[in-house]
Amino acid sequence: MKILVPVKRVIDYNVKPRVKADGSGVDLANVKMSMNPFDEIAVEEALKIKEAGGAEEVVVVSIGPAKAAETLRTGMAMGADRAIHVTTDNEVEPLAVAKILKAVVEAETPGLVILGKQAIDDDSNQTGQMLAALLGRPQGTFASKVVVEGDSLAVTREVDGGLETVKLAMPAIITTDLRLNEPRYASLPNIMKAKKKPLDAKTPADYGVDIAPRLKTLKVAEPPVRSAGIKVEDVDALVAKLKEMGVA
Repeated sequence: MKILVPVKRVIDYNVKPRVKADGSGVDLANVKMSMNPFDEIAVEEALKIKEAGGAEEVVVVSIGPAKAAETLRTGMAMGADRAIHVTTDNEVEPLAVAKILKAVVEAETPGLVILGKQAIDDDSNQTGQMLAALLGRPQGTFASKVVVEGDSLAVTREVDGGLETVKLAMPAIITTDLRLNEPRYASLPNIMKAKKKPLDAKTPADYGVDIAPRLKTLKVAEPPVRSAGIKVEDVDALVAKLKEMGVA
């Protein structure tokens, strides 16, 4: 079985994003970028399945600018066998990403596609579900545990009421949650090996997908600054203050 893992280049989760002065978007100049954390979890899960004998090949794919190749090299340094880079200079919306991934899946015919549940830059949480719908494949979203059972998967999902386990017939689509695993660090020898692994360059036009935006960003603004809290002497003072604020 082949496993396909889409990955995205985003602002590193340790970096505080800055809004451009004109409010047109987030300032990416001289900002550290890295693989989306949920996608790291997806890569790790694919590698674990391969190491357990459940897959023969792991392929990472990214849709983004030229520098997204660095993110793909990170995935290959973790252990992925090869990569596909669909190059585009513009931000691609989730539906267009799903359409490109659909074409990639049809070309690669993987038995399993594992995606991060969302990207931390836009928090859309849409691509995995859209891809499953376009392909007509079963999906297990927000996975906290994945068990390969022959030609099917048992996926434990995190839902509002606790945990739900679903059984999916393969080929299938999975999106990963935080508690699925702990991604490995790429060792220096593997980082060097990743430079020699194949990276296939494509464009959206190669897959016949129109990536023209359907949404328009009107304004991007910093979140409001939280006002400072206050200290009270005792419970009575706390209750009085809450009543004054109309909370109690």
